[in-house]
Amino acid sequence: MAIVDELSDDSLRNMAIGAVFSDFGGKIFSLDFHRTADLLVTASEDDSVRLYDITNAKLLKTTYHKKHGADRICFTHHPSSFICSSRYGLDSNGESLRYLSMYDNRCLRNFKGHKERVVSLCISPVNDSFMSGSIDHTVRIWDLRVNACQGILRLRGRPAVAYDQQGLVFAVAMEGGAIKLFDSRSYDKGPFETFLVGGDMAEVCDIKFSNDGKSMLLTTRKNNTYILDAYGGEKRGVFSLDPSPDTEIEATFTPDGQYVISGSGDGTMHAWSINSGSKVGSWDSNIGVVSCLKWAPRRIMFAAASSVLTFWIPDESKPEIKSEA
Repeated sequence: MAIVDELSDDSLRNMAIGAVFSDFGGKIFSLDFHRTADLLVTASEDDSVRLYDITNAKLLKTTYHKKHGADRICFTHHPSSFICSSRYGLDSNGESLRYLSMYDNRCLRNFKGHKERVVSLCISPVNDSFMSGSIDHTVRIWDLRVNACQGILRLRGRPAVAYDQQGLVFAVAMEGGAIKLFDSRSYDKGPFETFLVGGDMAEVCDIKFSNDGKSMLLTTRKNNTYILDAYGGEKRGVFSLDPSPDTEIEATFTPDGQYVISGSGDGTMHAWSINSGSKVGSWDSNIGVVSCLKWAPRRIMFAAASSVLTFWIPDESKPEIKSEA
């Protein structure tokens, strides 16, 4: 599998399904790639957590979590450990997050605090800090080494959270189009910058930073995808997609930060160039409305999922057309 260097319009158009995994017992709620290892993990409605080798398109291990369920998931820095949010028992025990080891199928730590579903989860790229956003209108900051919550931000509405690639800044987005930027070392002092997207009062689904730190990606329940300048908050692009009332869609940057790919309510996926704002490719997902969509950090490959997981790779049968200067 090719390592990402710099993508082109043609290389995006040539992406096609390379592997299909259809044995899930329900919807896939979330997926995540490890930052340095060629691994992917999923959490799904059948209470399973599944680990995949993406270079060989192989399922490595499946564990089931019937007591707590499996909802949002993200890798820690270790390739066989994850943070996973619970679906069950939040009212009674408050064990909203668990630190899991796939190697020996153990729960290494429980994190109690959220009383309602966690809808956003991310780990710092530089240390053991991580954040969770919940529909209880709070964002909590944690440390993998400590059970107790390290900090709480109380917000308006449902939040989405993301760290930048240096781990120095984190963003919190909330309904009404407000994005607040915090210094991760002194978040207790409040945000150092606030952006207002404007014109879209829908709940926020997701927020991401591009790898180069220049752009942010914001998606809302109205299936609008916004590309924002990460420094000043100006809109660099707005892409509106078909509605999907029962499914939240996800969008993703390519690793070079030059393109965005998003699902749509009609079961298609689309790619746009950030610099030109033009659409460069469209595909039928072949799996219905895509609820999870992420590009692998180091490879020319992305994963798209509904109740089926698909790996998309370059179609070698389609020669890439080189534009003459």
